[in-house]
Amino acid sequence: MSEASIREAVRNRYAAAASAASGSASCCGAKASLRDADPITSDLYAEAEKSALPEKAVLASLGCGNPTALAELKEGETVLDLGSGGGIDVLLSARRVGPKGNAYGLDMTDEMLALARENQRKAGADNVEFLKGEIEAIPLPDNSVDVVISNCVINLSADKDRVLSEAFRVLKPGGRFAVSDIVTRGAIPERLRRDLLLWAGCVAGALDEGDYRAKLAAAGFEAIDVEATRVYRSEDARAFLADKGFGADAAAIDGKFMSAFIRARKP
Repeated sequence: MSEASIREAVRNRYAAAASAASGSASCCGAKASLRDADPITSDLYAEAEKSALPEKAVLASLGCGNPTALAELKEGETVLDLGSGGGIDVLLSARRVGPKGNAYGLDMTDEMLALARENQRKAGADNVEFLKGEIEAIPLPDNSVDVVISNCVINLSADKDRVLSEAFRVLKPGGRFAVSDIVTRGAIPERLRRDLLLWAGCVAGALDEGDYRAKLAAAGFEAIDVEATRVYRSEDARAFLADKGFGADAAAIDGKFMSAFIRARKP
């Protein structure tokens, strides 16, 4: 399973989701009509947050957390969202940093970028810019942002070391890494990791929490913390896995994957 194959599978899945512009697919495959019951995507944002945004920004949200609520953003800061999708976290960040701050969104999918820019226009967000590119090669200069956020995207990359190195590079000294991501605890059957559909859907590319800590440290980060926000049981994943022919594996992953908020700081 090559890096290029993984990237193409992810691109195709999220391009389709953006084109639908209806929330027809969530991060791990639930349909929009089931979004409220999806253990990964449901209830991530407060009603006040959602009501202040364009509907399509909310419907196209494919995340597993709400990094903007946990990142402690301050007025005047510059924020970068890796894999910004339809723009929900960029627009929320833009509100938090205010008119003197800036919020960048980076995405590799043309369809998502078009949707995000439409949502930006509808929201009237002047302190937002969406950039085309890959999270393994961030098109921003060194030491240029205060906070890097991301929402269930880094797990999709086949070169996570490069992603974390790039995040470290663009952060200013003292800058903060504050992402939501899928993280595993313990062994996951290898046949799940090998399936490209699962790479595009969250679970297969997730790092063990210990490996995540080690990779952040290797990139140069300090004050590393991994905080579980939702731990998933076998019943949560049974229908998702069965739909892809892995129903018998549900028990094998009970309690072994979770949504987490991952914090670190650049010295």
